[in-house]
Amino acid sequence: MTTFDDRERAFENMYAHDEEMKFKAEARRNKLVGLWAAALLGKSGDEANAYALDVVRADFEEIGHEDVVRKVAADLEGKAEEAEIRAKMAEMLIEAKGQIVKES
Repeated sequence: MTTFDDRERAFENMYAHDEEMKFKAEARRNKLVGLWAAALLGKSGDEANAYALDVVRADFEEIGHEDVVRKVAADLEGKAEEAEIRAKMAEMLIEAKGQIVKES
């Protein structure tokens, strides 16, 4: 095996790892946003966790996070604007990445 092959394999492994971490961080972000929204809806315990999982599942409907924004905005109807939801998603992405790093 040549040095080029080794470098190519290392790059492919790094890319796969980065994509896996991105997926985990976004899923964790969605769960955290779901828990935040559940609290605004007056849900707690198992009901809040079930709602958070629904938010995570909503992200699989299309590419990007607009499906999550639409779901949470529709569910909160008037309790939070889309801008606030987007800001919370940005905040929770940072939190999610921090949690994942601590777990690693």
